[in-house]
Amino acid sequence: MKKSKITSLLLCGLLTFGSCNNMNNTAKGGLIGAGGGAALGAIIGGIAGHGKGAAIGAAIGTAVGAGAGVIIGKKMDKAAEAAKQVEGAQVDQITDANGLQAVKVTFDSGILFGFNSSQLSTSAKNSLTDFAQILNNNPTMDIAVYGHTDKVGTLAANEKVSLARAKAVENYLEQKGVSSGQFKAVEGKAYYEYDDSKSAAENRRVEIYMYASEQMIKDAEAGK
Repeated sequence: MKKSKITSLLLCGLLTFGSCNNMNNTAKGGLIGAGGGAALGAIIGGIAGHGKGAAIGAAIGTAVGAGAGVIIGKKMDKAAEAAKQVEGAQVDQITDANGLQAVKVTFDSGILFGFNSSQLSTSAKNSLTDFAQILNNNPTMDIAVYGHTDKVGTLAANEKVSLARAKAVENYLEQKGVSSGQFKAVEGKAYYEYDDSKSAAENRRVEIYMYASEQMIKDAEAGK
């Protein structure tokens, strides 16, 4: 009951102060932590990430404290700003399953792949080299990589190429020093998440999520 009251008060505060888009991850992290985690985080994530939240996040089973949320928020703010400097990267700030701030980075086909291909171009490798440095600087961030396709061809063919794209990104990032242990999901989504508001080329994309690992959460709870 106490947690519900706190959550209600925080939601009222959010309505008073307006859109969460005006808040950085540090501020949102504190609110989410104080509110007890995923329930409030899902609401904030839906606003701040324009509905682009994801079922990602280390399954810790307990609410994350406000102080830890702020620490993690600061790290995610810094990672997001660095990712925005990578050529061809579209960056969205979202909320993970624990109600903690996370970062989604999308690379479209013009950066990464040709039609029906999982071969990384020279420009893609240059972008991923820069992106790998961000991940190397944040070894306690978990990573999920998802490949997507257009709607041309059979589902089986698209499932195969979407997974190959995700794997190509994972393999290249590992070549650039990213630990294999950071990758918690590498999957092909085919065209199951096709966005009809975008072109076919824009749907041939790879999405990378950076989110707090269990170790990062423990470190943040310890004030690190």
